[in-house]
Amino acid sequence: MPTQPDQEFLELLHHPIKSRLFLLQKIPSAFFSGVRVLYADENKAIVSIPYKWFSSNPFKSTYFACLSMAAELSTGILATIPIYKQEPAVSMLITKSEASFLKKAKGLTTFVCEDGQAIRNAIKEAMSTGKTTSIASRSIGKDDAGNVVAEFIFTWSFKVK
Repeated sequence: MPTQPDQEFLELLHHPIKSRLFLLQKIPSAFFSGVRVLYADENKAIVSIPYKWFSSNPFKSTYFACLSMAAELSTGILATIPIYKQEPAVSMLITKSEASFLKKAKGLTTFVCEDGQAIRNAIKEAMSTGKTTSIASRSIGKDDAGNVVAEFIFTWSFKVK
């Protein structure tokens, strides 16, 4: 069951205006690229990136950096939920990223990460031991037809401040 700060962050993400303002303030490049949080709970996050002028490359597909932004956000949301307004504060940092591009992203690409429980366990370990912990989190991006376009693995590191 989500705690009060967890629920507060989830409500922010689900609000149509507040979520966009959050992106504009915290990740402006994602905002201007058209990244949208479609769904988030403690276990799963779904984030989309459209193919449009601002997110395109010269090869008539979505620029890999924009795909990476959406994929990273799908994992980062799941890490942010349990540490939002946490006392003592927990810092999070990507220490490694891997990507596989399997198909041209020519339309809307939707990334799904379902690693919420594993991420929460890593954060709990960091909080209980005081040591830095890390976890590799996977996000899979599919096009409207359900074809896998890209797969990303981000290694997140957590440390109590």
